[in-house]
Amino acid sequence: MRRLVLFLGSMIGATLAFVFVVVALVAGVKGLWPLLGAALAGYLSGWPAALLVARRMR
Repeated sequence: MRRLVLFLGSMIGATLAFVFVVVALVAGVKGLWPLLGAALAGYLSGWPAALLVARRMR
């Protein structure tokens, strides 16, 4: 299950990071650090989601 969580975490985290950055850009954020913060928040929020998805797949 650990490999599945790592794989899903990287995929879901990257997707959510992209979504968070797009939402921040639509909201009018223009600075580098706020955009990096949005990307980090999206990536980190992907890991609990990956854990839940892996549990459901198991």
